[in-house]
Amino acid sequence: MDISDMRRDFESEGLDRDALDTNPILQFQTWFGDAREAGILEPNAMSLATTGDDGMPDIRTVLLKYFDDSGFVFYTNYGSRKARELAENPQAALLFPWLALNRQVRIQGKVEKVSKTESLRYFASRPRGSQIGAWVSEQSRAITSRGLLEQKVAEIKRRFSEGEIPLPDFWGGYRVVPERIEFWQGRPSRLHDRFEYVKQHDGWVIDRLQP
Repeated sequence: MDISDMRRDFESEGLDRDALDTNPILQFQTWFGDAREAGILEPNAMSLATTGDDGMPDIRTVLLKYFDDSGFVFYTNYGSRKARELAENPQAALLFPWLALNRQVRIQGKVEKVSKTESLRYFASRPRGSQIGAWVSEQSRAITSRGLLEQKVAEIKRRFSEGEIPLPDFWGGYRVVPERIEFWQGRPSRLHDRFEYVKQHDGWVIDRLQP
């Protein structure tokens, strides 16, 4: 199927260097707020790219749950494919595709596990069904039927029928510690505005990139 004629021009006011915050986390916070106010569905949805020892890139969508100057935090099963790849190569890339605003944010950095205290605090805030789901799923591993998954759900519900559901020792958070962050604003004729922040010892260096 030839879809080469699918295109649209990006109309926006553009992005100027003077409009950027010197701190990319504060700039991200501003754009994230814009995405929420615009009604974008799940503005915290981000593509997470990883690469293991085999060198084959892998990508999936996960949800950002927290961010600050230390980095961008998401949660997962520590036995999942992404976790195995991060154990082999603790670096990752993130992409926030806020296309309704003609914007993207790209982030690259090293990855570290968050503390158990942080994981426990977030796990306790999850709906009970999601807590059960974390116990049930051996994420990324093959299963012969949906029925087996539902049986495991029933078993976990019986096991934790009373009281709080504890944090599984195989589940928790990762923090992507940014070393490079790019803010992309679509412009007409594909002459987009791109500004890249690169981490230095004494702060961040900002460059305009060609589209």
